[in-house]
Amino acid sequence: MGKSVLTSPAIMIDVRDLHKSYGHTVALAGVSCSVNDAEIFGIIGPDGAGKTSLFRILASLLLPDSGSALMNGVDVVKDYEKIRRMIGYMPGKFSLYQDLTVEENLYLFATVFNTTIEENYHLVKDIYQQIEPFKTRRAGRLSGGMKQKLALCCALIHKPEVLLLDEPTTGVDPVSRKEFWDMLRQLKKQGITILVSTAYMDEASLCDRIALIQKGRFLGIDTPQGIISSYRRSLWSLHAGNVRGLLENIRSYPHVRSCFAFGESHHVAVEEGFSERDFQQYLSSKGYGQIHLEPISPTVEDFFLDMTIDN
Repeated sequence: MGKSVLTSPAIMIDVRDLHKSYGHTVALAGVSCSVNDAEIFGIIGPDGAGKTSLFRILASLLLPDSGSALMNGVDVVKDYEKIRRMIGYMPGKFSLYQDLTVEENLYLFATVFNTTIEENYHLVKDIYQQIEPFKTRRAGRLSGGMKQKLALCCALIHKPEVLLLDEPTTGVDPVSRKEFWDMLRQLKKQGITILVSTAYMDEASLCDRIALIQKGRFLGIDTPQGIISSYRRSLWSLHAGNVRGLLENIRSYPHVRSCFAFGESHHVAVEEGFSERDFQQYLSSKGYGQIHLEPISPTVEDFFLDMTIDN
């Protein structure tokens, strides 16, 4: 019997040392990454981190200062016309024609790409069936979730190889967010490569791989579990009956590296030499009672916050 040969997945997006500045403001400070064919790859970071600048460069709408980006081997600067036929792009701001109906927007986008709704209906069928009852409604009068579904349909209508989705779930209700990610998983099964950005750290787990971005730099690139596994610090969850001034007092403790509020609790990352008993005694001396302290497993957000301390 012949030996099976393991082959590496084909690279669909290849970004190398991209730089972009607006005057003295640095948007991208030499980012590099590769996205595999039929992969959901997430760019995770807060507003102003550089996500939109990266997406606009990949969509051939913005020139980088230096560096390169290839889409299935095609240069996004030199061959921008070909790139625009290869991609489906959803900018962060709803950009469809608000005075046109759902149906009119779809026909318009199909016409622009010299295709028809019928030709690629299999790609948008599951999504379009959800907005079809509103096909005669003007796009500007749709709910946030319905607007995103319409925008996704328009981005898919010409059967792109790559979807670029810039914060598609921002401002969308939790149910619509879940439905949107369900749709992305179905599109992945059809062989479409998906690059999606989000400021919601909890959406990181829905991606195959992620890149964490802050101040125009990638802090880490890996699977969500790989990112979490690389977190080497001891992490504790703390609840206290009185929270006034608690954050400042925790951060003042010698063996605490960082502390951030997570809902009603605080996540406390500690250094070597930390003593649970001494820490509780310290908090008691500061007037805090009903202290509940327990070790916890980190999340992607814990890793991100820890990395921002050094950056």
